[in-house]
Amino acid sequence: MFNKLVKMFVGSDEKVIAKLRPRVDEINALESEFERMEDDDLQIETQNLRRAAASGEGESLDALLPRAFAAVREAAKRALGQRHYDVQLIGGIVLHQGKIAEMKTGEGKTLVATLPAYLNSLSGRGVHVVTVNDYLARRDAHWMGAVYDALGVSVGALQNQSALVYDPYYEDGEKGFERMRPATRREAYAADITYGTNNEFGFDYLRDNMAPRLEDRVQRERAYAIVDEVDNILIDEARTPLIISGPDDTSYADYSYYASKVKKYLTPNDYTEDEKHRTVALTLDGIAKLEHEIPEIQHLYGKDEVDEDGDYRPVRHVENALKALVIFKKDRDYVVQNREVIIVDEFTGRLMTGRRYSDGLHQAIEAKEGVPVRPESITYATITLQNYFRLYEKLSGMTGTAATEAEEFDKIYKLEVVAIPTNRPMVREDLPDLIYKDQDAKYRAVVREIEERSRAGQPILVGTTDIDKSVTLSDTLRRRGIAHEVLNAKQHEREALIVSQAGKPGAVTVATNMAGRGTDIVLGGSPDIDGVSPREWEENHKRVLDAGGLHIIGTERHEARRIDNQLRGRSGRQGDPGSTQFYVALDDEIIRRFGGDRIRSVMDWAGMEEDEAISNNVVSKAVENSQVKIEAYHFDMRKHLVEYDNVVNNQRDLVYREREKMLARADSKTDVRQMVVDLINEEVQKHMDARQPYDWSVNSLVEEIARAITPRPVDLEALRVARGGASIVNVNDIRSAERTMCENLRDALVAELSAAIVQIMPQRDELGDYGSLVSLGEDKVKAQFIQCAESIYGAFEETTSPENMRDLEREIADHGWVQHLTAMENSRQGIGLQAYGQRNPLVEYQSGGRTLFKESQKATDDRVMRLAFGMALGNVKLGGRDANAVAPAPEPRMATRNMRQTSAAIAARSAGGGGRRSQRRAAPKIGRNQPCPCGSGKKYKRCCAA
Repeated sequence: MFNKLVKMFVGSDEKVIAKLRPRVDEINALESEFERMEDDDLQIETQNLRRAAASGEGESLDALLPRAFAAVREAAKRALGQRHYDVQLIGGIVLHQGKIAEMKTGEGKTLVATLPAYLNSLSGRGVHVVTVNDYLARRDAHWMGAVYDALGVSVGALQNQSALVYDPYYEDGEKGFERMRPATRREAYAADITYGTNNEFGFDYLRDNMAPRLEDRVQRERAYAIVDEVDNILIDEARTPLIISGPDDTSYADYSYYASKVKKYLTPNDYTEDEKHRTVALTLDGIAKLEHEIPEIQHLYGKDEVDEDGDYRPVRHVENALKALVIFKKDRDYVVQNREVIIVDEFTGRLMTGRRYSDGLHQAIEAKEGVPVRPESITYATITLQNYFRLYEKLSGMTGTAATEAEEFDKIYKLEVVAIPTNRPMVREDLPDLIYKDQDAKYRAVVREIEERSRAGQPILVGTTDIDKSVTLSDTLRRRGIAHEVLNAKQHEREALIVSQAGKPGAVTVATNMAGRGTDIVLGGSPDIDGVSPREWEENHKRVLDAGGLHIIGTERHEARRIDNQLRGRSGRQGDPGSTQFYVALDDEIIRRFGGDRIRSVMDWAGMEEDEAISNNVVSKAVENSQVKIEAYHFDMRKHLVEYDNVVNNQRDLVYREREKMLARADSKTDVRQMVVDLINEEVQKHMDARQPYDWSVNSLVEEIARAITPRPVDLEALRVARGGASIVNVNDIRSAERTMCENLRDALVAELSAAIVQIMPQRDELGDYGSLVSLGEDKVKAQFIQCAESIYGAFEETTSPENMRDLEREIADHGWVQHLTAMENSRQGIGLQAYGQRNPLVEYQSGGRTLFKESQKATDDRVMRLAFGMALGNVKLGGRDANAVAPAPEPRMATRNMRQTSAAIAARSAGGGGRRSQRRAAPKIGRNQPCPCGSGKKYKRCCAA
């Protein structure tokens, strides 16, 4: 419906393409001119185009497009022996316009990307080409590097924990990538064009915003990105945010214990499973059984099971153990390798090494599989792929299947999808689905079909939906003596070899998924890998053509129509013959989840035989409707994810901007001094409120200012972890300062501030003790306190380096951001319950998030001020004595009593010793689990109340 509406108001893709034809004609008209150029002339052309792009006269990139595209086409002809087709030029123009080019498999998307990448690199701001895995990033940078090098353009490639650059004079690289020279990550980003995966770009962005110095950052600006397999990256992988995390030092219950209990005592009657939404819940019988069998649980969902942190941990462990047992299946959702649970990407079938399920679910799966249970983690930095790619000024993408997700591309990324015509007419035959009664009958038919077509010399590609089914089918084929290859996450390293050979005569290839493989299936096989002679390859090629080309068998419909289309798209490339057919069983998961029982009952009523196949439009329509519903459900999930991440995203942008300013600034002392001035102004104004003069007196004001300015002990280990390494600030010095600067410095500061007030107090207080401050005037009191504070801090400026202060400020800010992320995660966990109170959970999350952020920013500023001012106090003499020479700190209660006695005595002296004893406002009671008012970010029970 969305596509129809777009076409109605905007026009069809044919009209869009027709408007681009004149630009193609301009490029073609330049071909003869560029053919006459020498090799050096191509590089001179690049220099001229760069000057034009950077000139004040301001020739736009659009104006430079014809000559730039013509230069790339000529460089590709010379370096690769490949000439861009006209439709590839159209695809390049669409990408340059910041749109998505939908191009069928085999149309040469990798070569198309060179056109807009080169054109946009002329601005000197860098271009990022995003691929789905490290192999393709390395391969494309090396392959297309010859084209870019002929034009005088540098190329880099990001790899997991390493980086490469294309160097035409380097010959010691990995086999097949001889000219890829190892380099630093900064060097790879400094190249004109940088290839890499979405994870590498995204994680580098997060790491850059955790770097202790500006020179440690590696990325440049995010001006333009081309996303290959854009539907896989921006749609499928967008359901999982990028997270940099570390181990959480909080102790947790034994996951293995709860996993073993759930597995041992629960039966299918003790829980209900919702296959449609992939959820599971305990029945009343299941709850009663666990409460009886597990001594530690009295009431699973009762208030008595809440721990001291307010966390229902037994419930969480039980529910995660149940999900791990029922919902998450080995060799479908994850694999176990080297005693480690590794997630399998449900759309590509690839292993997602390093990714972990959150909220204890991964630990529950580890316990279920009997492998070492790794600790839960705490988030240091996170961003969704949606919000990361929206950071680019211009974004484009290419894929063979984007039309079904056009609505999401428009709503989330503001990207328009344009279908590019094929270079040659498509002659592939897409046969109707064959429907069988059950799985056994379906797979028997699949094996018969494979055997018949393979004998006839036709290559066959068989698609399965998960690893387990590919292994089962492989075992059946092996027993029947049918030679074949299996492509799934377990054969990831041999991926390119298996795909390239899938077009040989009679070849049988079983694959979990064909999305983003990056290698074309050539009919007759790949002569480069086979090492066969041209004549032998021609014979193989002709034999495959005579047999009907590549035949695709889909053993099951996938949840997303795009994945089915990607499998189909492997056949019929560049006008080759081919055919596709899907096999469906009435007990397939996708049918079973959406009313398969009703369809099955109809087939039983019609007397459908065991091995009989039917082709029924009603069933096929039901399958497609199921796919549409699942796609809509996943879209809602991703939309939900990005809506909630937008709350944190706005805060993240502010924090990262401020952090960058912090790193670029040479001195933080002015900011710290301003924090002290603001605090004094606030406290004085609050204490001298004329409407309630009886509430406050000298001793309470002095004590509150001293309490706010002087530091409290800081969790230095948490600060070091927050920045991902050892502290820049001398930890031993800070620890030494902590031991002496807390209560002792506060006691000394009370005396100093009180003495400053005494200097301006009248000898006799006519208004009485309650009104003594009011009689002085607010401005006079503020000025005296500020003068005292600045005199203390002034001496500190000469003894502390700006670098130390900047590092201290940054570490505390990083620690505050980590704590804020944790608080936001905790807030989000139960936010859905707001719906029961007729409130919008998202609105409540936004409101609560703003409050938490303000509190976090205030707490961070307070901590910076306290530690900085405390260091200042530690470097000057207060009250005629060295603050560092005071005796070891007394117990907190004693220090508080001494401080109150000191301030009370000074206040009494200043008031002439007369008047009633001042009354102090009672502080509100603080709950044990509430944030500590000191601003440390910890709970009160773990901080000042410890």
